[in-house]
Amino acid sequence: MIIAPAFAHAFDTDARAAYIFDQTTGTVLLDKNAQEPLPPASMSKLMTIYMAFEAVADGRLAIDELLPVSSHAASYGGSSMFLDTTDNVSVEDLLRGVIVVSGNDASVVLAEALSPDGSEAGFARLMTERARQLGMMNSTFVNASGWPVIGHRMSMEDLGILTNRLITDFPTFYPLFAETEFPFDGRVPSNSSNRNPVLTLGLGADGLKTGHTEEAGYGLVGSATQGDRRIIWVITGLDSREARREESVKIINWAFRQFAQTQVATAGSRIASADVWMGDAPMVGLTVAEDLSLLVPVLNQEDVIAEVVYNGPIEAPIAAGQQLGELVIKLDDLPEKRIPLIAENDVARGGFATRIRTAGLVLWQKFGPAIGAEAPEDA
Repeated sequence: MIIAPAFAHAFDTDARAAYIFDQTTGTVLLDKNAQEPLPPASMSKLMTIYMAFEAVADGRLAIDELLPVSSHAASYGGSSMFLDTTDNVSVEDLLRGVIVVSGNDASVVLAEALSPDGSEAGFARLMTERARQLGMMNSTFVNASGWPVIGHRMSMEDLGILTNRLITDFPTFYPLFAETEFPFDGRVPSNSSNRNPVLTLGLGADGLKTGHTEEAGYGLVGSATQGDRRIIWVITGLDSREARREESVKIINWAFRQFAQTQVATAGSRIASADVWMGDAPMVGLTVAEDLSLLVPVLNQEDVIAEVVYNGPIEAPIAAGQQLGELVIKLDDLPEKRIPLIAENDVARGGFATRIRTAGLVLWQKFGPAIGAEAPEDA
């Protein structure tokens, strides 16, 4: 069945690794070395943030709870809230300190509060365990901040998975990522601005986190919305802040302007029919459980190929809503999509007459005209 090969010019990125994902339709638009574990720099703070959000959501932390600052947390250099051991800081301020100003010290304060043994290392082990549970199989954490250390690694795909969960699981907290300033206590005027270079460009960007170390290069986990669509992108290994900004702008423009969301089918509408075996009806309609939208390149939209796949005939009885096959959609330069197809209605098992007709059909198909032929005269 032809619904409408689509050609879209693949995005040519200078990033060492990249992952671009259309969240609205669940479509991976670009995968460049996206499963390779790489040093993530401060982008790995997103895992610390996710776990802190979980703790607030389930009551292990209160948003207005004050947490003490250990000497270990205060000892961190780099990007910082400039906390010291006399501080007791609210969870809300610590979250904003990690998200907006990328505070290494704030990350460690949260980590020590949530660690099974009160240490940052203990929290890092918990981070790795939780990452596996979320499907992030190429991430291993050694600290809470992304401070350069051997063995601390994440893949760009894993960062994309994590970002999708942050947006989906914590819609109340997610607006924190769009904040452009956090002048904590007025003590760090030079480190109060969000480093995300695309938040204020009017492109729909609303998060999430930059990263930079000498080993990792410049990277960004970003997300943006335009119209009804949201995209997520992750890039790393660029050689300057300006390259990071330019690459992000190009990605936003490419993802939104070179692809369009198209309604393919509505829930309950018949996509195809399947043959039924031993049923009180010879066919059953195949449909989708939910409205189906497809992301297609704006050029040559008519070249999308779709195929209905099922093992038939399907033996009765069949229940409405039972998965019977798949709709396989293929687009050039994009991953194949497989959508479950379900039975449109019940099909009961046929009665005696149906079984007799079916048996007769089987015999006819096996022996053909030989059935009922006259015997030779000398038999």
